[in-house]
Amino acid sequence: MRILAIGDIVGDRAVTYLEERLRRVCREKNVDFVIANAENAAEIRGLNARQAERLFAAGVDAITLGNHAFGQRDLYPVLEEDRRIIRPANFPPQTPGMGYTLLPIDGGKILIMNVCGRAFMEAYGDPFASVENILKREAGNYGFSVLDVHAEATSEKLALARRFDGRINIIFGTHTHVPTADEQILPKGTAYQTDLGMTGPIDGVLGVSTEAVLERFTSLLPTRFSTAPGEIRANATLFTDNSTPERIVF
Repeated sequence: MRILAIGDIVGDRAVTYLEERLRRVCREKNVDFVIANAENAAEIRGLNARQAERLFAAGVDAITLGNHAFGQRDLYPVLEEDRRIIRPANFPPQTPGMGYTLLPIDGGKILIMNVCGRAFMEAYGDPFASVENILKREAGNYGFSVLDVHAEATSEKLALARRFDGRINIIFGTHTHVPTADEQILPKGTAYQTDLGMTGPIDGVLGVSTEAVLERFTSLLPTRFSTAPGEIRANATLFTDNSTPERIVF
Protein backbone atom coordinates (compact mmCIF):
# COMPACT_ATOMS: atom_id res chain seq x y z
CA MET A 1 0.00 0.00 0.00
CA ARG A 2 1.39 3.40 -1.03
CA ILE A 3 -0.55 6.32 0.43
CA LEU A 4 0.30 9.96 -0.24
CA ALA A 5 -0.81 12.41 2.46
CA ILE A 6 -0.81 16.10 1.48
CA GLY A 7 -0.42 18.87 4.06
CA ASP A 8 -2.93 21.70 4.61
CA ILE A 9 -3.92 23.21 1.25
CA VAL A 10 -3.75 27.00 1.62
CA GLY A 11 -5.63 29.12 -0.91
CA ASP A 12 -7.17 28.54 -4.31
CA ARG A 13 -3.83 28.86 -6.10
CA ALA A 14 -2.67 25.79 -4.19
CA VAL A 15 -5.68 23.87 -5.52
CA THR A 16 -4.66 24.87 -9.05
CA TYR A 17 -1.09 23.83 -8.29
CA LEU A 18 -2.25 20.33 -7.39
CA GLU A 19 -4.46 20.17 -10.47
CA GLU A 20 -1.35 20.76 -12.56
CA ARG A 21 1.06 18.42 -10.76
CA LEU A 22 -0.54 15.79 -8.55
CA ARG A 23 -1.20 13.10 -11.15
CA ARG A 24 2.40 13.25 -12.38
CA VAL A 25 3.71 12.82 -8.83
CA CYS A 26 1.35 9.90 -8.26
CA ARG A 27 2.61 8.18 -11.41
CA GLU A 28 6.25 8.73 -10.50
CA LYS A 29 5.76 7.42 -6.95
CA ASN A 30 3.29 4.64 -7.81
CA VAL A 31 0.74 6.04 -5.37
CA ASP A 32 -2.34 3.92 -4.62
CA PHE A 33 -4.37 6.46 -2.63
CA VAL A 34 -4.22 10.21 -1.92
CA ILE A 35 -5.45 11.96 1.23
CA ALA A 36 -5.34 15.77 1.46
CA ASN A 37 -6.16 18.16 4.27
CA ALA A 38 -8.00 21.05 2.58
CA GLU A 39 -9.37 23.12 5.44
CA ASN A 40 -7.58 26.31 4.33
CA ALA A 41 -8.26 26.10 0.60
CA ALA A 42 -10.90 28.85 0.48
CA GLU A 43 -8.75 31.86 1.39
CA ILE A 44 -7.70 30.33 4.72
CA ARG A 45 -11.27 29.65 5.91
CA GLY A 46 -12.48 26.22 4.93
CA LEU A 47 -13.12 24.53 1.60
CA ASN A 48 -15.84 25.33 -0.90
CA ALA A 49 -17.82 22.79 -2.89
CA ARG A 50 -16.23 23.65 -6.23
CA GLN A 51 -12.73 23.27 -4.80
CA ALA A 52 -13.65 19.83 -3.48
CA GLU A 53 -14.74 18.79 -6.98
CA ARG A 54 -11.49 20.11 -8.44
CA LEU A 55 -9.36 18.25 -5.91
CA PHE A 56 -11.11 14.97 -6.61
CA ALA A 57 -10.68 15.53 -10.35
CA ALA A 58 -6.98 16.24 -9.74
CA GLY A 59 -6.47 12.82 -8.15
CA VAL A 60 -7.29 13.27 -4.45
CA ASP A 61 -9.23 10.29 -3.09
CA ALA A 62 -10.19 11.60 0.35
CA ILE A 63 -10.28 15.04 1.99
CA THR A 64 -9.87 15.76 5.69
CA LEU A 65 -10.61 19.07 7.40
CA GLY A 66 -10.01 20.76 10.76
CA ASN A 67 -11.00 23.74 12.88
CA HIS A 68 -12.08 25.70 9.76
CA ALA A 69 -14.25 22.85 8.46
CA PHE A 70 -17.39 24.99 8.37
CA GLY A 71 -15.89 28.16 6.90
CA GLN A 72 -17.83 27.80 3.62
CA ARG A 73 -21.56 27.15 3.87
CA ASP A 74 -21.88 25.70 0.39
CA LEU A 75 -19.85 22.71 1.62
CA TYR A 76 -22.42 21.77 4.29
CA PRO A 77 -24.67 19.65 2.03
CA VAL A 78 -21.60 18.09 0.42
CA LEU A 79 -20.38 16.98 3.84
CA GLU A 80 -23.70 15.22 4.37
CA GLU A 81 -23.68 13.49 0.98
CA ASP A 82 -20.08 12.79 -0.08
CA ARG A 83 -18.29 10.18 2.02
CA ARG A 84 -14.93 11.24 0.56
CA ILE A 85 -14.88 14.41 2.70
CA ILE A 86 -14.77 14.23 6.50
CA ARG A 87 -14.66 16.77 9.31
CA PRO A 88 -13.21 16.10 12.78
CA ALA A 89 -15.01 13.31 14.63
CA ASN A 90 -14.88 15.12 17.97
CA PHE A 91 -17.06 18.00 16.77
CA PRO A 92 -20.62 18.16 18.18
CA PRO A 93 -22.79 15.42 16.64
CA GLN A 94 -25.29 17.90 15.18
CA THR A 95 -22.67 19.49 12.90
CA PRO A 96 -22.76 18.56 9.19
CA GLY A 97 -20.88 15.53 7.97
CA MET A 98 -19.04 12.61 9.51
CA GLY A 99 -15.74 12.25 11.36
CA TYR A 100 -14.63 9.14 9.53
CA THR A 101 -15.26 7.23 6.33
CA LEU A 102 -14.79 3.80 4.78
CA LEU A 103 -13.65 3.89 1.15
CA PRO A 104 -12.72 1.14 -1.32
CA ILE A 105 -9.04 0.38 -1.92
CA ASP A 106 -7.39 -2.67 -3.53
CA GLY A 107 -10.47 -4.83 -3.17
CA GLY A 108 -10.94 -3.93 0.49
CA LYS A 109 -11.81 -0.95 2.65
CA ILE A 110 -9.68 1.84 4.10
CA LEU A 111 -10.84 3.57 7.29
CA ILE A 112 -9.96 7.27 7.36
CA MET A 113 -10.49 9.25 10.58
CA ASN A 114 -10.09 12.93 11.45
CA VAL A 115 -9.92 14.57 14.89
CA CYS A 116 -9.04 18.02 16.22
CA GLY A 117 -6.71 18.50 19.14
CA ARG A 118 -7.77 20.44 22.23
CA ALA A 119 -4.49 21.95 23.47
CA PHE A 120 -4.40 25.66 22.51
CA MET A 121 -7.57 25.15 20.45
CA GLU A 122 -11.33 25.13 21.05
CA ALA A 123 -13.05 22.96 23.64
CA TYR A 124 -13.75 20.09 21.28
CA GLY A 125 -14.73 16.63 22.44
CA ASP A 126 -12.12 14.13 23.60
CA PRO A 127 -10.13 13.03 20.51
CA PHE A 128 -8.86 9.89 22.27
CA ALA A 129 -12.39 8.73 23.05
CA SER A 130 -13.60 9.65 19.56
CA VAL A 131 -10.97 7.48 17.88
CA GLU A 132 -11.56 4.62 20.31
CA ASN A 133 -15.30 4.68 19.58
CA ILE A 134 -14.75 4.61 15.82
CA LEU A 135 -12.34 1.69 16.01
CA LYS A 136 -14.79 -0.31 18.12
CA ARG A 137 -17.77 0.58 15.92
CA GLU A 138 -16.05 -0.39 12.67
CA ALA A 139 -14.03 -3.38 13.90
CA GLY A 140 -13.81 -5.99 11.14
CA ASN A 141 -15.07 -3.63 8.43
CA TYR A 142 -11.72 -2.47 7.04
CA GLY A 143 -8.25 -3.72 6.25
CA PHE A 144 -6.25 -0.50 6.54
CA SER A 145 -6.61 2.63 8.67
CA VAL A 146 -5.44 6.26 8.69
CA LEU A 147 -5.85 9.06 11.24
CA ASP A 148 -5.36 12.80 10.60
CA VAL A 149 -4.81 14.64 13.90
CA HIS A 150 -5.45 18.32 13.23
CA ALA A 151 -3.81 19.88 16.27
CA GLU A 152 -1.56 22.66 17.52
CA ALA A 153 0.45 20.79 20.14
CA THR A 154 3.06 18.31 18.98
CA SER A 155 2.76 16.51 22.31
CA GLU A 156 -0.96 15.90 21.80
CA LYS A 157 -0.37 14.45 18.34
CA LEU A 158 2.37 12.15 19.55
CA ALA A 159 0.31 11.11 22.57
CA LEU A 160 -2.51 10.03 20.27
CA ALA A 161 -0.02 8.12 18.14
CA ARG A 162 1.41 6.34 21.19
CA ARG A 163 -2.08 5.48 22.41
CA PHE A 164 -3.10 3.91 19.10
CA ASP A 165 0.27 2.50 18.00
CA GLY A 166 -0.33 -0.89 16.43
CA ARG A 167 -4.06 -0.31 16.05
CA ILE A 168 -3.95 2.27 13.25
CA ASN A 169 -1.67 1.86 10.25
CA ILE A 170 -0.90 5.53 9.61
CA ILE A 171 -1.17 8.54 11.93
CA PHE A 172 -0.11 12.00 10.82
CA GLY A 173 -0.67 15.52 12.07
CA THR A 174 -1.81 18.66 10.29
CA HIS A 175 -2.62 22.29 11.23
CA THR A 176 0.74 23.99 11.95
CA HIS A 177 1.71 24.27 8.25
CA VAL A 178 5.31 23.37 9.16
CA PRO A 179 6.59 19.89 8.23
CA THR A 180 8.30 17.96 11.00
CA ALA A 181 11.40 15.80 10.58
CA ASP A 182 10.21 12.92 12.76
CA GLU A 183 8.75 10.50 10.23
CA GLN A 184 9.08 7.03 11.73
CA ILE A 185 7.64 3.61 12.39
CA LEU A 186 6.52 3.40 16.02
CA PRO A 187 7.37 0.32 18.15
CA LYS A 188 4.11 -1.52 17.42
CA GLY A 189 4.13 -0.76 13.70
CA THR A 190 2.22 2.49 13.14
CA ALA A 191 3.74 4.87 10.58
CA TYR A 192 3.83 8.37 12.06
CA GLN A 193 4.71 12.02 11.37
CA THR A 194 3.81 14.90 13.68
CA ASP A 195 2.96 17.35 10.89
CA LEU A 196 2.87 17.10 7.11
CA GLY A 197 3.37 20.83 6.55
CA MET A 198 1.37 22.80 4.00
CA THR A 199 0.68 23.10 0.31
CA GLY A 200 0.61 26.81 -0.40
CA PRO A 201 2.61 30.01 -0.91
CA ILE A 202 5.99 29.93 0.80
CA ASP A 203 6.74 33.68 0.79
CA GLY A 204 4.32 34.70 3.53
CA VAL A 205 3.73 33.49 7.09
CA LEU A 206 2.37 29.93 7.01
CA GLY A 207 0.73 30.74 3.68
CA VAL A 208 -0.79 34.03 4.84
CA SER A 209 0.14 37.52 3.63
CA THR A 210 3.12 38.80 5.63
CA GLU A 211 1.64 42.29 5.91
CA ALA A 212 -1.61 41.02 7.40
CA VAL A 213 0.17 38.84 9.95
CA LEU A 214 2.55 41.63 11.01
CA GLU A 215 -0.39 43.99 11.48
CA ARG A 216 -2.11 41.45 13.71
CA PHE A 217 1.00 40.86 15.83
CA THR A 218 2.02 44.51 16.18
CA SER A 219 -1.37 46.20 16.58
CA LEU A 220 -3.46 43.42 18.15
CA LEU A 221 -6.34 44.72 16.01
CA PRO A 222 -8.61 42.40 14.01
CA THR A 223 -7.06 41.83 10.60
CA ARG A 224 -8.47 40.14 7.53
CA PHE A 225 -6.10 37.39 6.46
CA SER A 226 -5.47 36.59 2.81
CA THR A 227 -3.15 34.12 1.16
CA ALA A 228 0.36 35.27 0.36
CA PRO A 229 1.54 35.90 -3.20
CA GLY A 230 4.50 34.16 -4.79
CA GLU A 231 5.73 30.62 -5.25
CA ILE A 232 3.58 27.64 -4.31
CA ARG A 233 5.12 24.52 -2.83
CA ALA A 234 3.51 21.22 -1.86
CA ASN A 235 4.57 19.32 1.25
CA ALA A 236 3.44 15.72 1.39
CA THR A 237 4.50 12.38 2.82
CA LEU A 238 4.45 8.97 1.17
CA PHE A 239 3.54 6.16 3.53
CA THR A 240 4.41 2.62 2.42
CA ASP A 241 4.12 -0.80 4.02
CA ASN A 242 6.62 -1.28 6.86
CA SER A 243 8.96 1.44 5.59
CA THR A 244 9.88 4.78 7.13
CA PRO A 245 7.60 7.45 5.62
CA GLU A 246 9.16 9.56 2.87
CA ARG A 247 8.71 13.32 2.89
CA ILE A 248 8.07 14.72 -0.59
CA VAL A 249 8.24 18.34 -1.72
CA PHE A 250 6.97 19.21 -5.18
